[in-house]
Amino acid sequence: MTTLHILNASPAASSQLRSCLRVAAAQDSILFTGEAVQALRTGSAALQQLCAGAQVHRLYALQEDIEARAIDLGELTVTLIDYPAFVDLCTESARVNSWT
Repeated sequence: MTTLHILNASPAASSQLRSCLRVAAAQDSILFTGEAVQALRTGSAALQQLCAGAQVHRLYALQEDIEARAIDLGELTVTLIDYPAFVDLCTESARVNSWT
């Protein structure tokens, strides 16, 4: 069973990412929305934390949030999605965990 983990807070102001990575299984997906997309910024401490883990997760981000913050994903493998795809991702997952 897979879980979709939804993050929405800046990694600089919240422990959402750290908490999520502690419990997420390898086959789980992580969706970055709102200020949480700052974790995907090249060179950020949050990105180093995300890449340092032994687990490899499927990463998603809302495209409009990435574009609004002018984040360059570089070589990072992140699937950019829109809101209809967000809904599809939720319905395809066995569980959805929205971190607050």
